[in-house]
Amino acid sequence: MPINFSLSTTTQGQQAPCPCIFGHRTSYFNKLPVSQNHLKFKALFCLKHSNKRRHNKAPHNSIDSLPKFDTSCCYSAYSKMEGVRKLDIVGSVESNEYSKELDVAVRAVQMACFLCQKVQESLISKSSSQVQSKDDNSPVTVADWSVQATVSWLLSQSFGSENVSIVAEEDVVSLSKADAAGLLKAVVNTVNDCLAEAPRFGLQGPAMALGASEVIEAIGRCNSSGGPTGRFWALDPVDGTLGFVRGDQYAVALALIENGEAVLGVLGCPNYPMRKEWLSYQHRYHRIISKLTPPTSESWDKGCVMYAWKGSGEAWMQPLIQGDKKLVWPNSARPVQVSSIENPALATFCEPVEKSNSSHSFTAGLAHSVGLRKQPLRVYSMVKYATIARGDAEVFMKFARAGYKEKIWDHAAGVVIIEEAGGVVSDAGGRRLDFSKGIYLEGLDRGIIACAGARLHEKIIRAVDASWSSSSL
Repeated sequence: MPINFSLSTTTQGQQAPCPCIFGHRTSYFNKLPVSQNHLKFKALFCLKHSNKRRHNKAPHNSIDSLPKFDTSCCYSAYSKMEGVRKLDIVGSVESNEYSKELDVAVRAVQMACFLCQKVQESLISKSSSQVQSKDDNSPVTVADWSVQATVSWLLSQSFGSENVSIVAEEDVVSLSKADAAGLLKAVVNTVNDCLAEAPRFGLQGPAMALGASEVIEAIGRCNSSGGPTGRFWALDPVDGTLGFVRGDQYAVALALIENGEAVLGVLGCPNYPMRKEWLSYQHRYHRIISKLTPPTSESWDKGCVMYAWKGSGEAWMQPLIQGDKKLVWPNSARPVQVSSIENPALATFCEPVEKSNSSHSFTAGLAHSVGLRKQPLRVYSMVKYATIARGDAEVFMKFARAGYKEKIWDHAAGVVIIEEAGGVVSDAGGRRLDFSKGIYLEGLDRGIIACAGARLHEKIIRAVDASWSSSSL
């Protein structure tokens, strides 16, 4: 049902002024209680779109073009304040059926990134001998379990545990073993430390600290097997384990899948630099250099959350909450859009860092045959999806070795964000990724290709077909 905020009404029956996203009038909505967060989100982010299509959309995608705001009561304009570009939108808005889910999901991912940053800081301050990847006694596992427990608890509190179904990477088997008491204690402490900060992120925390059984219950609740009907969340608590351990790129990914289709995506990228050129450097090197030129307290140096919902024709990026600041919508959010580059010679392509996850030799040959001349941008985790959505790269290709099966939580959030930012994601046969077959992307044709536009995507698809017979994949 459309909501016209030029003369809206509060729950107490009082008339509210027409809000603008970055104007002083948003303070009205910031005064609403936590339980009304989804109403704030509807007011600030559910925009009215035109029926025009993006110029670079694939024919099979029915996503609207860039929004055309209704200026019957107000106007929209870009402004620059204290070096940060902000979008000032005033106008009537209409309801989005996923507004509450998106509001809670963005806040939950913001909290998850806060948790991960704390754990990663402790990791990179220790010697390499103390760091183990995906080991029951390793700090990175503490982050995996803790994020999963935290997000699961927050979703259940917001929507009711009986209404929440989650597909996630971790289970409770190893955490429940008798010899895992130390690990479980660390996870419980990390979860409680994070949930204690919930009010700062606009969410309701627990009345008292969670016990071990409650944390295990929250993790164990993530036991959905997905499927073609109903709705469920897909969560990857720490995507890019090696990047996380090495102090480099990693992501927290959360998507809502409804009747087999990804309809909402949130991607937290704590180490994603705002300057594109920093993506080519290992994060620890960036940390050293940044100390030589420390950022001001108001600068946005690195770290963001990207998000989008199906059919909106928009993807957004907001900074992570730093220090003791509070998350107040829209948190300096900016729209992001894919690159307009269509010439392969000018395009940058991304691929996984680890050769075990993808064939670098095949993608190198493919890149050469299609005319991609730039050095590949090798990035850990789903941050690759973020680079396409933000326009920092134009192509992402992944061709896994025989026997490897792609999981839905590694792609769902990124797919929604790229498509709404104007890009195209498909398998190597040109078919959209199918999230209706359970936890795996069953029926995937050879590999995954994400591009900034339809024309570039078609060129990559043709090159794959021409090169595949000679590959060893």
